[in-house]
Amino acid sequence: MDSRLKWKATALLTWVLATDIAYGLPHVGNELEATLQTTATGSAGAYETQYPPSNSEDRLLIPESHPVYRVALEQDGHSSQQPFPQFDVARFVDGLQDLLGVDGNTTAPAPTATQATTSAQRPKHSAPIPTAGSVTDSPQAKPSTTVAHAPVDAVSSPPVASDHPKSMHGQDIFQPVATGPVPANIKSRNDHPVKNEHANTTDPIATNKFYAGLFLGTQTNATFTQPYSLGWSKGAGSLKSWGMGISHVQTHMLAYGPPNDKIPGKPVQYYINPVGLQHLVFSATELDKSSIMSVEQPKAFSAHAVIKRSPGSAQQITFPVVQGMGYATAVYTDLQPLLESGVFFRKVVSAGSPRPGIFKYQVFLEDDTNWLVYATPADGQDPKFKLVSKTDLRGPEGFSGTIQVAKNPAGKSGEKFFDNSSGVYPVTGEISGSVTDDVGSYTLSWTKAGKDVKDTPLIMFALPHHVHSFDNATQGRTTDIHLRTTTKGNSTAVIGESWTMVEQNLPIDIGFAPWSTTHGSAHELSSAAQHAIVQAAPHELKQNISEQTSLNSMYYSGKALSKFATLVYTVNQLGNNVDLATDAFQQLKKSFDLFVQNKQQYPLAYDTVWKGVVSTAGYDGDLNQDFGNTAYNDHHFHYGYFIQTAAIIGSLDPSWLAANKEWVNMLVRDAGNSIADDPHFPFSRSFDWYNGHSWAKGLFESYDGKDQESTSEDTMFAYAIKMWGQTTGDASMEARGNIMLGILGRSLNNYFLMEDDNVNQPANFTANKVTGILFENKVDHTTYFGANLEFIQGIHMLPLMPHSPFTRRKEFVHQEWQAMFAENASTPASKVEGGWRGVLYANLALVDPKASWEFFTQPNFDYSWIDGGASRTWYLAFAAGLGGAP
Repeated sequence: MDSRLKWKATALLTWVLATDIAYGLPHVGNELEATLQTTATGSAGAYETQYPPSNSEDRLLIPESHPVYRVALEQDGHSSQQPFPQFDVARFVDGLQDLLGVDGNTTAPAPTATQATTSAQRPKHSAPIPTAGSVTDSPQAKPSTTVAHAPVDAVSSPPVASDHPKSMHGQDIFQPVATGPVPANIKSRNDHPVKNEHANTTDPIATNKFYAGLFLGTQTNATFTQPYSLGWSKGAGSLKSWGMGISHVQTHMLAYGPPNDKIPGKPVQYYINPVGLQHLVFSATELDKSSIMSVEQPKAFSAHAVIKRSPGSAQQITFPVVQGMGYATAVYTDLQPLLESGVFFRKVVSAGSPRPGIFKYQVFLEDDTNWLVYATPADGQDPKFKLVSKTDLRGPEGFSGTIQVAKNPAGKSGEKFFDNSSGVYPVTGEISGSVTDDVGSYTLSWTKAGKDVKDTPLIMFALPHHVHSFDNATQGRTTDIHLRTTTKGNSTAVIGESWTMVEQNLPIDIGFAPWSTTHGSAHELSSAAQHAIVQAAPHELKQNISEQTSLNSMYYSGKALSKFATLVYTVNQLGNNVDLATDAFQQLKKSFDLFVQNKQQYPLAYDTVWKGVVSTAGYDGDLNQDFGNTAYNDHHFHYGYFIQTAAIIGSLDPSWLAANKEWVNMLVRDAGNSIADDPHFPFSRSFDWYNGHSWAKGLFESYDGKDQESTSEDTMFAYAIKMWGQTTGDASMEARGNIMLGILGRSLNNYFLMEDDNVNQPANFTANKVTGILFENKVDHTTYFGANLEFIQGIHMLPLMPHSPFTRRKEFVHQEWQAMFAENASTPASKVEGGWRGVLYANLALVDPKASWEFFTQPNFDYSWIDGGASRTWYLAFAAGLGGAP
């Protein structure tokens, strides 16, 4: 915690107590607890209208020591193994002496493995929450319907044009991949190890979404809508409340890890937002231990959390939880509202009505933050909220209607914007998009509900990468209201029901050949490069493809298949020697067919509970098997390698596509489905179209939310579907992959790959150059399999593919190399052991292709420097294609 911070005693204690509970810390001590009891008691009459404390400065507390946060990584299905197996070369290669250039007695370390992250889905059009006098209005989306007390109005926009898919003129990026069931040999199972006990829907459930904490496990982990965080109190915390807590964390409240003196600038290892903090809590006097919470209408960008007084009761509070929502909104049905604060009310002021039927309160909390509360009763009558105590703001009995809260950091000007949009709220989100030539645009739009909805604009918060790519019309609706997000810098409030973002210069010309931002694809290499490829390839083509790909892991199997597919392509197309790779190509197709036939060690199954295709490895009692694939961890990583492999095979042998297309499309639909009304798979399981990247964590409860460890494997999935779409003639899929790469190029360089001028991550953290693991609530410069710098940085490099120069900017790569891996740095690449050395030098080709070329062409090259998911042959072509070969 920042040593400059001076908390009021009451607010500090509440936070520390809540954090102790959430992080399992030692309890704070009797003196502070006594302080809480002293300051939180008193006669009710003293708080009837306002509560100005008489001697607030006397209650300052400067703690002698700061709470220490436990940042131990949850395993959550994330293996402690490295991201590629170091194969025992002697097992897989004929002619070992030729391969190694030595006596043949070299062995590599034992196989190892890795993890990563995911999240995102597209919503169906669903009914908003019924509210008094509500109507709906979604200018950019298909109309929704609602049960309301007033006539329903709906507005819809014209569909995105898709007249010329092949030439990418207005190509709709969200056309169906396929609509039928999974192949017949993928058996269905209804016994998923993670039972669905709290998400009420028969539709496919997006397992990797931001709101998973509402339905997983204890249901008490936070949901990060950005910039607000929400969490069900469930009787815990200092308030013992049964309502929904709302919090917003400012920079001075962060806790930081120790500095790393091996990195220039000595950046801290991690930063973390406190959890369990409850600025305001939506509750009701009737809620207690018999109350339950369920999740209704889980969609891509939204879900509805419903807290019922008791099972079967009609008395309830419904919370439409939507990414970027400008207010936290609660829709009450026949309950007495109870607004609580774990930070404590300093003063509450009744501030009149911004519009007829809406009643406003200004709330001043003891941490010096200002909030606005808007009540919209169904009967239109003044609810006359009363401040009963420092923790208790109470409304009338039998209240039905909406209550909204918003944190206002912008004074009177910000208050005017919140006043203007009060009474309405988003209930679902939509996305549409198209690509014309190398320009892509995508639109996020929301269906809204509430009072006077047609004439009241939404206010929503955009992330930095949104704002940077807004079109002119959307840019003109931004405000000066900014609130910090938990791990993505400052959000910006925007007025309106939709935003349109534009991505210029999409990498539409990237193919399977090496590609650079300056020269495009290198389909023809120099004679020196071709000679080197043809000389190196025979040794690697001798490897036992079947043994390396028929593994007990979809991740490792996919990586190995991708390696051999890329190797065959390199020899065939870049080395101009089709005959040399003919046998390997046949073995590759045979090895791939093992998975299409579903005869691998752990076959796939169709899970009818959550609705997706999963490995059966985790059905035997250990969900951590294969990085948690069974529980939907890392599907974009695992399946991306298979999809890229199929794209290469199909491009080299189009006759192969007919028998394999359905199976590969199944993987695309599972990890990155393109439509919201597919009965078999949710929309975009992994890629989060709001956050601009994927989340890897599936059905694992986590107080720090979803996470992502490998940005490069995230981009690999986008590249894979782009190329599979190109190979199969699916113009929509190809365009979607292109725009995903465009978005990733922007978002990763805003949040994950930190150049010196990065402003979205804390200044004392950015010198780490990569985030390591970015959670929704913390960022930790480490990996799930070790803390070596080559691990932490390298997991954001591999696999080095044609798209890598697009998403890994030259300036970033140069800064990272100089800080970490140059000869005078703490971890010179020339001293790194094992396959990570090859990864680092392949990455060096992005800024110094000649040095990379020289590394891979050195005499008596040691093949232990090549990881199990790559080949020296491809790395030679990669460096040569970027300008490294003579």
